[in-house]
Amino acid sequence: MAEPFTTLTSLPMPLIRDNIDTDQIIPSREMKSTGKTGLADGLFAGWRYTDIGGRDADPNFVLNDPQYAESQIILGGANFGCGSSREHAVWALVEYGFRAVIAPSFAPIFAGNCMRNGILPAVIDPDAIAVMAEAKGPVTIDLGAQKISIDAGQSWSFPIDDEAKAMLLEGLDAIDLSLKMATDIATWQEADRAQRPWIYLGANQ
Repeated sequence: MAEPFTTLTSLPMPLIRDNIDTDQIIPSREMKSTGKTGLADGLFAGWRYTDIGGRDADPNFVLNDPQYAESQIILGGANFGCGSSREHAVWALVEYGFRAVIAPSFAPIFAGNCMRNGILPAVIDPDAIAVMAEAKGPVTIDLGAQKISIDAGQSWSFPIDDEAKAMLLEGLDAIDLSLKMATDIATWQEADRAQRPWIYLGANQ
């Protein structure tokens, strides 16, 4: 289970580039295990470090800017998370400390991986993202109200389907969400077993 996402206030890190793909988020050379941990150092490694495979920070890359050291929100460009379906990209973002990405659009598989791992992929108009970036102040996300606001008083709504919203609000993954209906599932199975006992392994033994 992930940490429930209700409201979040953070200075957003601007990475407003279109078509940021999952290999840029976490290069394949940085994926040294199948687990969800040990990936944060490889986040944006191709941009973050001055040499391939090294760990010398590039001072010109935004992730290395001290003012964004505690950022939990990324302001991104269109088609964020495109490319391969690797879930490691989302795991790396989570381990680093990001809880939301605000962008004009997302690759569908990446967006699904985000919601299953506690990251909100919020779709917002690029003009609004530009306003947030130019404000250079904190952004507040209220998932319950589906609203993003800044201190200047401007706010924007974002869409999210009911199932994804429930998963994030309660910190659930897809399996956890299904298990909320465990009683209904068990009731259906018992009724079905009575009607079709022959399809259940060992039912006639």
